[in-house]
Amino acid sequence: MLLPTTACRALMTNDTPPDGFEWVPQPWGRVLRAPGLSEVADHFFTTRQLRLRGPGVEAREWALVAGAIGVAPSRLLRPRQVHGPAVAVVPRGTSFGTFSRGRRPAADAVVTDDPSCALAVQSADCVPLLMADSRTGAIAAVHAGWRGMAAGIIEAAIAALRAHFGSRAADLTAALGPSIGPCCYGVGEDVVEAFSAAGHSPAWIDRWFLGGRNDGYRLDLRTAARDQLCGAGLQADRIHAADLCTAHDHTRFYSYRAEGSGTGRLAAVIRARG
Repeated sequence: MLLPTTACRALMTNDTPPDGFEWVPQPWGRVLRAPGLSEVADHFFTTRQLRLRGPGVEAREWALVAGAIGVAPSRLLRPRQVHGPAVAVVPRGTSFGTFSRGRRPAADAVVTDDPSCALAVQSADCVPLLMADSRTGAIAAVHAGWRGMAAGIIEAAIAALRAHFGSRAADLTAALGPSIGPCCYGVGEDVVEAFSAAGHSPAWIDRWFLGGRNDGYRLDLRTAARDQLCGAGLQADRIHAADLCTAHDHTRFYSYRAEGSGTGRLAAVIRARG
């Protein structure tokens, strides 16, 4: 296993929220929120205090999440995440039956302009991304792992906001929740080749993959997400990133890479304002 860097260890032991974020209490514990995004949409990122999976626990805990964002559990819309570029679009007036248990759409992003529902994605190392449009009120929740980012899930979500709700990238505010950091995310050359084959520029690939063929690569998912957001037209000062590493902070977050597939999941939740 890769060892945490000095910066990573400091963040593990420091309970001060990262720049641009704040801890907010909830009945079950606390969540992380970006005030810059709060100006546009209600949202939060959960921590390890909810597991969000397992018989007898999952439904009850998702009901807590729904209540915290102010909707009924049936109006908390979650896609069936498949690590691809598909986006589920939910215009006002859409039936939410397509998101019922066993029928959730296969997608890694959801977009809507309907304040009567909330959107959620879950993660355990991948980047959870929330976006809101200050002009139209439209919102997006995106699950951005390396496969999804290589395939263009971030650009696809922004394109869906533009096509269906008239959003302009310059009006979007984004928040990236806790995810695995480059300090801990060792990957093989096959991952580098996947980004290259997908058409990402050599300059970006050099920024995102630290190290090299001889000593191994470390993937910086956060920088990749920031670059893709800026490349799509977002203003850099409207992108808020919680630089907290899930892989080495087991007191607060879940990590698939560090703990295995049986670990819990973190949720990123957002609701448009009416």
